[in-house]
This record gives sequence, C-alpha cells and structure tokens, in this order.
Amino acid sequence: MTPLPSRNVLGGPLHPCSQAPLTGFFRNGRCDTCAEDHGCHTVCVEVTTEFLAYSQAAGNDLSTPRPEYGFPGLSAGDRWCVCASRWLEALADGIASPVVLAATHERTLQLVPASTLREHATA
Repeated sequence: MTPLPSRNVLGGPLHPCSQAPLTGFFRNGRCDTCAEDHGCHTVCVEVTTEFLAYSQAAGNDLSTPRPEYGFPGLSAGDRWCVCASRWLEALADGIASPVVLAATHERTLQLVPASTLREHATA
C-alpha cells in the first residue's frame, strides 16, 4: 500500500488528526489514504455524542473500548478519521460531526464539495 500525497482540503500539508487514540487508515494519526482505502477514511472530525450513536447504529461502533486492538473507544470531542461517505450520510441526516479542514485529506474532495466541508468546519 502506497500512501497518496499527504495534502489537505485547503491545499497545504496534511495535519495530524489524532495521536491518542491513534487514527487513520494507516494508524499513523493522519487521515492519509491510498488506492486500497476503499472506505476513503479521509475526513478528520471532532466526534459528537450524536455522531457516535449514529455510527454505532450503522454498524461501526466507535465508542466501545476494544483493548485487544489497543482502541480505548471514542468520546465526544475526540478527533477521528471517518469515511467520507459515512460523513455525507450523517450530514444528510443532520448528524455530521464538525470537520477539521487542515487534517482532512484532499481525496475527500472527490466525494464532498469544499464549500460543504467549510460550512461544517470546526473553529
């Protein structure tokens, strides 16, 4: 797996999303991606309680600790690289978490317009 260039949706270098817990397709703390990342785990968000419940109901439980994988579980306010398509689904249902633009990979722009990301950016 060869990572794609690490650029963010603002056109600059991709910033880290979360080191604790360690996130990303490559578990390097960044929303880096590659051709094998079919889920496009490229959107860095600050998860909300509502988004965590939404994700769990959709079959991706991000809040339950999984010590066997070194995963402590997420809480509201944590940052995490999520699939662009899941973020869009949550947006359509009014539950999208705020986006960290500098830590969101430019590949996201293949699925989500920049204007939409900016509208939902965290300060």
